[in-house]
Amino acid sequence: MRLDLGSEAWKALARRPLRTGLAMLGMVVGVASVVVMMAVGQGSQERVRQVMRSLGSNVIVVASGAPTAAGVRQASGSAPTLTLGDVAAIAGLPSLTAVAPMSYGNAQLVYGAQNWLGPVQGSSPDFFTVRDWEFSAGAPFDVEDLRAGARKAVLGATIAEQLFLGEDPVGRTLRIRNVPFVVSGVLAPKGRSLEGSDFDDLVVVPFSTARRDLYRWSLPNRIWRIMVKADETAGIAQAEADLLALLRTRHRIAEGAEDDFSVRRQDAAYDSAQEAARSMRVLLATIASVSLVVGGIGIMNIMLVTVTERTREIGLRMAVGARRRDILLQFLQESVVICVVGGVLGLLLGVAVAWLVAERWAMPVIVSLQAGLAAFVASALTGVVFGLYPARVAARMQPADALRAE
Repeated sequence: MRLDLGSEAWKALARRPLRTGLAMLGMVVGVASVVVMMAVGQGSQERVRQVMRSLGSNVIVVASGAPTAAGVRQASGSAPTLTLGDVAAIAGLPSLTAVAPMSYGNAQLVYGAQNWLGPVQGSSPDFFTVRDWEFSAGAPFDVEDLRAGARKAVLGATIAEQLFLGEDPVGRTLRIRNVPFVVSGVLAPKGRSLEGSDFDDLVVVPFSTARRDLYRWSLPNRIWRIMVKADETAGIAQAEADLLALLRTRHRIAEGAEDDFSVRRQDAAYDSAQEAARSMRVLLATIASVSLVVGGIGIMNIMLVTVTERTREIGLRMAVGARRRDILLQFLQESVVICVVGGVLGLLLGVAVAWLVAERWAMPVIVSLQAGLAAFVASALTGVVFGLYPARVAARMQPADALRAE
């Protein structure tokens, strides 16, 4: 009987192809919307994870800057209040595994006939440990280079590509502000930040060399920023507490007074970005689900019209022995078939649109198996939920009244 009911459902839908197609269209659009929105949302979350991995794990940034000057609040980093002595003291904290002082600015880079204006950072060998940054070629400068103020440079992938045009940069000499530097290594690519800035557009030189040859200022013992990596055993919270206590003591900051520095944990920024991405994903999925509901309402409306048109058929089937359950299953099957076929077509359309979005607008898009299955199951459930009422209307008809219907 069930096979017969399925055959009858297909025949009934095939007799009205235009109506069936229009009913499926709402489900196709609804499922495609769900797939695309979930793909964009999941892609955004993965993009946040990639960016935070690029910044390094367990990273804390200490920024120099007096919170007030002449009674006016200033942004972090507006005054160089950190010192090289702070760096040495921080390096002695047992809750930290790496400490990297930072000196940064933009400089003109020249190699042969090629030139590029890019950021040049002075730091220590620990910089690459803090950032979890691997090398695609060569090696970093070492502690001896830092002590000697060696003119060595580590290039980001973008700088290497723009200046050397496919050549191996390691061992070659480029000029930074007309100062010759030997390339010791090339960093592995990391991509872009959430704001769109290029992580790989970067040159790193020894901190001592940068202060001596590139960035001179009137406060030679002061620095702008320090990046540190927390020990995994101690935990980032303990490392942050140790940093705050040490710097407040060294800077003689009274209890209750404002700090003349700021401490920012990367995991806090990561949590905020992930929460925003999750909220956006839920919002997109909710908006897309409205399309499924609208499509379901359209199917219910069409099925009610179908039941009305086929009243005499329903009465005749009951008169020859069909049970109410058989009538209910027949119309419910028709609704489910419309939704499932529409769901499959919508899934294919959603994947195609997601691919187009990723290719055309370079947006992070991930179409997962779970999202596809969820959209498919949702379409089947929509057929059951919105097809149940018309099917019950058909099943509750009295055979005699149905046969007399015009």
